[in-house]
Amino acid sequence: MRIIVVDDEINALHVFLNEIIEEQNIDYKFFRNNTAEICRYVAHNTVDAAFLDIKMPETNGIELAEKLIQILPSIKLVFMTGLSVTAAELTPYVRSRTLGFLYKPYSSDELVKYLSLIKEEKRVLTVKMFDTFDCFIGNKRVSFSSSKSKELFALLLSYNGRTLTMNDAISQLWPDGDAEKSKILYRDAVWRLRKVLNDIDIHCIEWGRGALSLDKGMIECDYWDYLITGKGSYHGEFCKSYDWSVMYLAELDSIRERGACMTAR
Repeated sequence: MRIIVVDDEINALHVFLNEIIEEQNIDYKFFRNNTAEICRYVAHNTVDAAFLDIKMPETNGIELAEKLIQILPSIKLVFMTGLSVTAAELTPYVRSRTLGFLYKPYSSDELVKYLSLIKEEKRVLTVKMFDTFDCFIGNKRVSFSSSKSKELFALLLSYNGRTLTMNDAISQLWPDGDAEKSKILYRDAVWRLRKVLNDIDIHCIEWGRGALSLDKGMIECDYWDYLITGKGSYHGEFCKSYDWSVMYLAELDSIRERGACMTAR
């Protein structure tokens, strides 16, 4: 889970840090009222929630919330304030993303309550790359509008955080195609993939010009886990319907063999 905390008072940030320092699986970034920097960070990172002070010198926390929602519609909001502000004073646009208020001075229990809510509402895309490739939200399989948009996503996930350029994608998805026609097919696959991810409210790709970059924060992937732990359901097949997938088998087989050797000892 990744959160940002925005408060112009350094003491308030220290209090927040002291409350969450022992919490597990939370990435956090603190800001002191720099709207441009905050918006830049949210634009390039999948942030689950923002804890925002309302009254700050440069900007109002509610106005900042509106900017953040425009950048990342899935973001959840908690307002921190010493004022008697209520949800009724928020615009419907902001209210729909707001979990509640932390009234200063707040208790540990109040903060933990909101952290728990954020964890419960966090959307995670579960990806299965061993055997055939599929994606799930909960128990529901994600439906792709075209086979190539699905394959493009699988290829990007196989890059494991590395940037996938248009030329790399074309060389692997349309290796024998006409260059100009392949570019058109690539752009169509990108457009369809973007629509699918928007529809399921998973904002995990930075859509650059001629390149795609992945934010792994909203994704759980059996392939990524296997590379780290050597444990999982790999039995010799990886995205088996895609020709380019054979390039990954040697590394996966090597990991499996090392695991078998360790078990035999």
